Amino acid sequence: MKKCMRALLFLITAGLLIQFPARTLAEPAEDVRIAMQLVKSKAATLGAPVVKGEEVVAGKTVPALHFGATKMNNNFVLVDEVQKEAGGTATIFVKSGDEFVRVATNVRKDDGSRAIGTILDPKGKAFAVIVKGESYFGEADILGKPYVTGYEPIRDASGNVIGIYYVGYLKK
Repeated sequence: MKKCMRALLFLITAGLLIQFPARTLAEPAEDVRIAMQLVKSKAATLGAPVVKGEEVVAGKTVPALHFGATKMNNNFVLVDEVQKEAGGTATIFVKSGDEFVRVATNVRKDDGSRAIGTILDPKGKAFAVIVKGESYFGEADILGKPYVTGYEPIRDASGNVIGIYYVGYLKK
């Protein structure tokens, strides 16, 4: 330890201190938590979450999820901003009956189109946790590909789960 300190002191006094990048890459789980905070904070700036009416998303009629006056169904601004700032993928799901449907996403299907209208796997780990009103952070299979993910419930003013925030990074 003393040798290391002497060497560092020598480099500092010699003016040879090496500059390290300001941000080092975080662990995948930390990236997920950072991206989750980003999607939630951006949504919060739009207003409180509420379901108002219905809208067709990829051929399915589902509840229309809003943050304040901003309708999320078929609106990709929020999820694309999160992807631009944090990388990875982001999705807003709405609760429709017993399913959670992707209404805004940058997750892509094999053909390159956005995976709107697809549902959260009802047999997956995330689904089992979300229906209990809890958050899920961990690995998940999304449309056949492994991701490191985070899912958190979206609640209305009464505390009911009306949707899900999702962020994830393709597992390497």
